[in-house]
Amino acid sequence: MATTTPPRYRELSSVLPPLILGTATFNTQYVSDPLTMPSKRIVSRALELGVRAFDTSPYYGPSELLLGAALSAVDPAPPRSSLTLITKAGRVGPSEFDYSAAHIRRSVRRSLERLNTDYLDLVYAHDVEFVNPAEVVTAVTELRRLRDEDGSVRHVGISGYPVDVLCDLAELVFRKTGEPLDAVMSYGNFTVQNRTLGLPEVLGGSDRQSPLSRLRAAGVDVVLNASMLGMGLLTTSGIPPDPQPPAASPPLNGAVASPLAIWHPSPPALRLACQRLSELSATAGERLESVAIRWSLGEWARIGGAAGVGVPSVPPMGLRVGATVMGVTSVGELEETVSEWNGARDGLVSSTINGAAGPNGTRPTPGDRERNEKIVRLVEGEMWSALGAEWLDYSWASPGEGYVNQRVAAKQGAIPEGDSVLERHADTKVGVRLAVTEAAVSA
Repeated sequence: MATTTPPRYRELSSVLPPLILGTATFNTQYVSDPLTMPSKRIVSRALELGVRAFDTSPYYGPSELLLGAALSAVDPAPPRSSLTLITKAGRVGPSEFDYSAAHIRRSVRRSLERLNTDYLDLVYAHDVEFVNPAEVVTAVTELRRLRDEDGSVRHVGISGYPVDVLCDLAELVFRKTGEPLDAVMSYGNFTVQNRTLGLPEVLGGSDRQSPLSRLRAAGVDVVLNASMLGMGLLTTSGIPPDPQPPAASPPLNGAVASPLAIWHPSPPALRLACQRLSELSATAGERLESVAIRWSLGEWARIGGAAGVGVPSVPPMGLRVGATVMGVTSVGELEETVSEWNGARDGLVSSTINGAAGPNGTRPTPGDRERNEKIVRLVEGEMWSALGAEWLDYSWASPGEGYVNQRVAAKQGAIPEGDSVLERHADTKVGVRLAVTEAAVSA
């Protein structure tokens, strides 16, 4: 019986853009009503600004549906080949995970429908620290099976919070399967408050046991940094040390409890320490958001590229930079982040290749480099000292003490009654495989 050789795709590091719009913010964890937020305007404006990659997850409430609807509403519609669509699988709820092959397959099929696409450029096993290593290997294996069967998944990675766990699992997957991960996404661990992902590189050194060295040795192609603002921790408004008003109390004068204050895992003392960073920024004539975004974008671009886990910057420069996922809740936040990225990139280019021509023939200006240097002085000269040994590079436990997966064994891999997601895709698998193969051959 003849078999179909699966299409081979280019390495992720050769096609992934350096700036990705994350849509975890299209969710009640960040806004009171994500259905009323300007998701379509955010996505449309992102495309206008040259952002072509989007990250989501079925765990982020309506995020996949909102992103899919926003992309479908763009007129004229961008070619699918010009977009990079990224999602995740395996996390069902706050304390519920299902990494079984059946659930992973169903989750991918559902994501394809929600995002109105025949394939996903990258799929992560979501928040891998909450399950055992064998379950991670199972999920990665199933995602790769989908890649090889019909191309509905192009690249496979893992995401999570504890950096040492991400390194351990990347090494395990490589050792057990003989194939390295395409991507590892870390969140909240390369910020002005927490530099764990890039230590000791951020201090000017490196060794074989540093996280980036370990990930590179495990064959990981791309390491992505997410949540530059610490999931809202590094903002001018900050996160109240306690819910305001308390979650169990009736709203006072129409006030509502801060969603972040209720679920954010940071301890109250860290929230207060980060409010001090906002004061330092204001004294320097800056907003904490701008400082945090600019430092994280610029330093991660530099360090991720130098560590060999980056992506192309802007042709024809030949510069490789660390890739970043940005989360926004408004068009203004999007524009600010893209502006800071342009400045950070151009400043890096200016100091790296002596002012060679940039995109559209432009050249980095001394102002780009000077602003970067100002931000570095503020962060490294004042903010790190203000945080002190207690809070600089502090990471909270994930999962927290007493965590138990609420997805009971009997429900692992169970498909809800009446669910026809898998059946619909089974009918079209052959057609999808042929379409993907033809696209790969013509690329």
